[in-house]
Amino acid sequence: MKKSGTTSSSAAVAVEGKKRGKWGYIWPLWATLFLHLVAILLFTAGFLLTRTELPYHSHCSDVSSSPCFSSNNGSCWTKPAVNRLVLIVLDALRFDFVVPSTFFAESKPWMDKLPVFKNAASTRPLSARIFKAIADPPTTSLQRLKGLTTGGLPTFVDVGNSFGAPAIVEDNFINQLVQNGKKVVMMGDDTWTQLFPHHFERSYPYPSFNVKDLHTVDNGCIDHLLPSLYEEDWDVLIAHFLGVDHAGHIFGVDSTPMIEKLEQYNTILERVIGVLENQSGPGSSHENTLLVVMGDHGQTLNGDHGGGSAEEDTGDEIMQVETALFAMSFKKPLSSVPAEYDSCSCQQDLDGKNVCFSSMQQLDFAVTISALLGIPFPYGSIGYINPELYALGADSWNSDASQKLSESDVWMHNYANALCINSWQVKRYVDAYSASSAVGFSRDDLSRIANIYAQAENYWSHSTKKLLLDRQNDSNTSVSALTKQIDAYLKFLTAVTELARSKWTEFDLNMMGIGIGIMLVSLIFQVFTVLRTTKERDGTFSSSGDLWIVNTSILTIFLLGIRAFSFLSNSYILEEGKVANFLLSTSGIVTLRQSVSKGKLLIESIGFLILSTFCRFAIEVGLSKQAATSAFMKDYSSWIINIASGLPVWDYAAEVVPILVLIMLAAWLYKATSGCFFDWPWKYVILGTILSYMLIIAHWITDSNRFDGALIPQSIGRTYIPRIIYAIALGQLFFLTFGQLFKKSNLDCKTNLVAKTTSMLCAWSSTVILLSGKQGPIVAFASIVGGCFIMKFVNIEGGKDGPQRSFSIMQWSLFATCLFFCSGHWCAFDGLRYGAAFIGFEEFVLVRQAILLTIDTFGFSIILPVFGLPFLVAIKYQANLGRHFVFTQLSQMYTTYGLITAITTTFTILCVTIQRRHLMVWGLFAPKFVFDVFNLIFTDALICLASIYYFDEGRDDPELKSPGR
Repeated sequence: MKKSGTTSSSAAVAVEGKKRGKWGYIWPLWATLFLHLVAILLFTAGFLLTRTELPYHSHCSDVSSSPCFSSNNGSCWTKPAVNRLVLIVLDALRFDFVVPSTFFAESKPWMDKLPVFKNAASTRPLSARIFKAIADPPTTSLQRLKGLTTGGLPTFVDVGNSFGAPAIVEDNFINQLVQNGKKVVMMGDDTWTQLFPHHFERSYPYPSFNVKDLHTVDNGCIDHLLPSLYEEDWDVLIAHFLGVDHAGHIFGVDSTPMIEKLEQYNTILERVIGVLENQSGPGSSHENTLLVVMGDHGQTLNGDHGGGSAEEDTGDEIMQVETALFAMSFKKPLSSVPAEYDSCSCQQDLDGKNVCFSSMQQLDFAVTISALLGIPFPYGSIGYINPELYALGADSWNSDASQKLSESDVWMHNYANALCINSWQVKRYVDAYSASSAVGFSRDDLSRIANIYAQAENYWSHSTKKLLLDRQNDSNTSVSALTKQIDAYLKFLTAVTELARSKWTEFDLNMMGIGIGIMLVSLIFQVFTVLRTTKERDGTFSSSGDLWIVNTSILTIFLLGIRAFSFLSNSYILEEGKVANFLLSTSGIVTLRQSVSKGKLLIESIGFLILSTFCRFAIEVGLSKQAATSAFMKDYSSWIINIASGLPVWDYAAEVVPILVLIMLAAWLYKATSGCFFDWPWKYVILGTILSYMLIIAHWITDSNRFDGALIPQSIGRTYIPRIIYAIALGQLFFLTFGQLFKKSNLDCKTNLVAKTTSMLCAWSSTVILLSGKQGPIVAFASIVGGCFIMKFVNIEGGKDGPQRSFSIMQWSLFATCLFFCSGHWCAFDGLRYGAAFIGFEEFVLVRQAILLTIDTFGFSIILPVFGLPFLVAIKYQANLGRHFVFTQLSQMYTTYGLITAITTTFTILCVTIQRRHLMVWGLFAPKFVFDVFNLIFTDALICLASIYYFDEGRDDPELKSPGR
């Protein structure tokens, strides 16, 4: 009687399914994708707004409306101190590359490799200065170049433009040079020509995004830099080297290529300084030239940069925003900078020489260099003129000194007037910004900084200005008054900078609110869809195991709630991998308890907990890669090769074990093809995957130094074999698509589902493993084992009659998250493994490299889990339930999986909304937001594609062909 009732109920479901049709199950998934897209686009439009870029530009004549003195010798705002500028940018220059190792508690191999800086600073301490330059995050090259040239703060949304920089339309230092008749020559990183496409007298750009190429850009700079120093057709020369940045990304800071690059730079810089010194005599071309060597940002020990702030964590994370600036004048220097404006910190180097460095903000670079060159300051600059860097041009003003004024007094006169112009320009910008921007600064903030400026201007008008007009004043009186005036202006400029840093981004709360509202509507829609499919599904089951069902449902909600609420804390976001692993282990303990209670699947439950422990170990390794170990950064960023590097046995094991695991996976697939249900095209797809696995092994062997006598040339192994693997993968997907469109399946529902799922996973797996490096087979094996355990746990209650419940889907989701962190990723832009995008390719093509980077980043955590979910339906399929039962199960499963992802993403959105004024919003919360919303949209898109692929009109079960049977 029970079987008859079940069959009758199943037939009823089949009839209802036929009424709905295939697309009746699919459309809710596409509707969910649409709702999520709209919600995220609206929220992002409100959250990741760029600051309003004003269309105004500074002009020489503007200074006449200021209360300050303008230059009276035909130049612009300030009296020019230098005639020519040589600007050399060493990308990703860490501060500890520049200063002696004695400044640090522990000496490292990469320190003291650029002695040219400390030698110049120790022998000519007044004309050669080292600065610790603090960059404002985010620290991608695009933001830093925009910040350096405009004098403004970077915005987070520009991270997306780092691979295709738009031309800068905002007023900037380069634009002012050209407007005022200065000729600029550029060589190196082609980002400059993208940002300033029509500004250079001559340019020698080189492609910058192939991180495996350490030499092309640098060699181009070297070829043109030294000859250009002998030419006189330029006023500003810019050379941007990239080798250190690329060496960091691929090999890390503690590596031989990095040290070789630093030594190469040292040699080049010594030659540059030698040429400039030889031509610095009276009447020579470099008599009044300023040399500036600087980094645009720093890097961590594993070569990363792009997020973070100096307040985020400690030590190595700070090195992202700490870089160095070296400036050298070849004229007679100022005898000394007034003590109140000298921030030097001095210490002896290994040779006993005294070496000093000062500190400055990169924000101050544009306005300081503009003041030294005598050009108008960029309209939107909010930095202030750095006194120590400005002092390098003091000798140019000595001719103005009267008998009563020392050169220090003359410098203070010029500096006070320059700060007057600086403050007036910043106040003008703040007023224009508040008037033009939709949000601007608050009335209280504007009133506060206006009062500070009014006090400084009042003192200028009634005291300092008269003092400067009368050069016969007593020196002590003059210095005291000028010091007070300078302090007043610096107080104003500092207040504006702090205000801008704390409240710069404009948040459109209405757009954000609408986005959150639509996101909540999508959650309600998904819950309704799950409940509807659950109602249809439950008609086919008995009510056995109700208590277990209730308990696991509560536990699922509990686990999901803990994971979602953890995103409200920055500490838990930093430890997200550990949190996910803890929740996965918790679910495993619950499963073990039920296994003991039921007396079955005990070995599987224990094995699942052991696997979870190994995942925790891998996550810890990934965190140590994130934090402090550059040895992990090899060609494929594989943590497995370097867990215990230095031990010969382990070194060979790390090379051989991944190959053996891959051979084992290939053997398992070959055995699977012997099954009679693996017919065309599935059998050929699996055979193609086996071939790809063998090619991956050949690729690793040719790329390894441990396997001598390889039959395949290294160039073929590195370049053409990966391309063949990509081509095979594309061919496999084409075969599956062709079979979906034109081949009518004669298999029963369960067999058809298993064959299609296995084939789809095979088609993707070879590319995912290749891009993941030698850790790929290990992670793939772990994912297979973990997936098999979760599949078996589906029937832990009630045997084959046990219903598919959300608990196993929650375990699947948590396991997928753990795989993301196990494979060495984390939710930050500096966690992207750019080297993987160039496996098989040397040149940069945006779309191609973006696709490869996406597959590497989300292959194990999204692509394979989403396409592997149907196994959870197949494992519990009961005979004679029909294809429409499978449709119902797949619809409920995919909707539930999408719902779990959507809930966690919604809490991430709420988190960044609540924390939008948090100190770490751009360094931590915003990158987490970007990764999670991409995760959601990518998951939804793959679910929609999977629904088309798996919801096919296969052969129904014989007993269900006639409802009346």
